Amino acid sequence: MATGDTVRSDDGRGESRAQRADRRWNELLQELRVAQTGTQILFGFLVAVVFQPRFAELGTTDRVIYVVTVCLGAATTSALVAPVAVHRFVAGRRLKPEAVAWAGRLTLVGVVLLYLTMVSTFLLIMRMVLDDTIALWLVVVMALWLALCWFMVPFVARRNGTNGGGGDEDDGTGDGYGPWPR
Repeated sequence: MATGDTVRSDDGRGESRAQRADRRWNELLQELRVAQTGTQILFGFLVAVVFQPRFAELGTTDRVIYVVTVCLGAATTSALVAPVAVHRFVAGRRLKPEAVAWAGRLTLVGVVLLYLTMVSTFLLIMRMVLDDTIALWLVVVMALWLALCWFMVPFVARRNGTNGGGGDEDDGTGDGYGPWPR
């Protein structure tokens, strides 16, 4: 009973492929709203830093960290806005499942870039206010904490979780929610 847009008997929701894509798209939009807001605020902060009087006091190392951080922030913003472009370019072409898959992948890339941007920003700030050794230790601790919260907890939950009766098994179309196998 599982071809095209017919209702699948094993998905636990009675959704067609199109209905599942619509639901996943809406879930992804909610996730992106949170990530985009934080990213835009962080990027705005990074852009404003260069115009502060104290910026002229930065040494070469801190300027390099700043440039890397701004580039990471721009890349993060790009990756988290990209799902909008994907949707806009394929809208009306009956490619929503594919759009959801690409948008999901771009969102994961955006989360990884946001992680790197946050760590880099934290490094820049801590180097401005603390001794380099203490700053580095705090950055390592924060990087590990973020990695635990953002990557390890979801990975363990996904790996150890049950599927609750179907729907998200690999049916050849991919679920659009990430590269990790079950």
